[in-house]
Amino acid sequence: MNKTFRLLIANAVLIAAGASAVASASAEEVIVIAPSAPPAVRYEAVPAPRVGYVWDHGHWRWDHGRYVWDAGHWQAERVGYHWVPGHWVEHGPNYRWVEGHWA
Repeated sequence: MNKTFRLLIANAVLIAAGASAVASASAEEVIVIAPSAPPAVRYEAVPAPRVGYVWDHGHWRWDHGRYVWDAGHWQAERVGYHWVPGHWVEHGPNYRWVEGHWA
């Protein structure tokens, strides 16, 4: 094998390894655990429907040892999918946040 060909192969291997590391990092899930149930959901007036978007209602998020309210917002619609809002799930004595997602 000549030197140029070996360098091309070495570069291809490095690029593939880097792409694999990026894919692994972006697929990493952040798990949020809170030691107590979230407060009651706040009432928010849902805006009139907006073409191409779905409304993601507000929710409590765990932030530095306490619950903080995140107001609702629009999510750009993904054709062929439906929006599953984020929600808290009881997990033993704690509560685990399940991130909103398209399904």
